[in-house]
Amino acid sequence: MDTIQQKQLFDEIDILPLDLKTRLVDKILNSINQTSDSIDDLWIKEVNRRKQEIEDGKATLISGEEVFQKIQQRLK
Repeated sequence: MDTIQQKQLFDEIDILPLDLKTRLVDKILNSINQTSDSIDDLWIKEVNRRKQEIEDGKATLISGEEVFQKIQQRLK
């Protein structure tokens, strides 16, 4: 692809609506770093497991503010 074609492509991307830009970025990233369906399935199972623990009251939730305070204390 020559420089003129690249410029045209980037100009076209600039005027796309945000939802199309997001889909385009996702497609580009997937083409660079292809994921395995089995890995995605495992992550979905893990997310559902953690969600169930929260709903059942088995998980102790920590606010984001508290997490960042603990990180900041460790970095001092």
